[in-house]
Amino acid sequence: MQDFGITNGAVGSSVGHDSHNIILAGSNEADMALALATIEEAKGGIVVVQDGVVTAFVGLPVAGLMSDKRVHEVAAENQALKAAWQNAGCTIPYMGFNLIPLSVIPEIRITDKGLVKVPEMVLAPLYE
Repeated sequence: MQDFGITNGAVGSSVGHDSHNIILAGSNEADMALALATIEEAKGGIVVVQDGVVTAFVGLPVAGLMSDKRVHEVAAENQALKAAWQNAGCTIPYMGFNLIPLSVIPEIRITDKGLVKVPEMVLAPLYE
């Protein structure tokens, strides 16, 4: 995958099905590093960063998948996250973003082992 449409900033998530690894995309390394640090410090979550500032965050400290807050708090955080996600220019919805590392659906997926061609279940080179 390429060109998520992010014009300024970074997005990240610890939800990444089924491996639940953190996944990041961004226009610059500094914002991506802050997104990663934010998720790691909170023990999980979904984040948007722009110009070195966290603009939205939903903490998911329970296994990196669930919140420990009341539902109305999470709903408000989620609404702010959706708006910030769009403002960053990301063209893939954040729930779809969480499916990118899902290594059991075709055609090619990112895993902790590398790039996997799913139908053949073989690792693909990152550079040819």
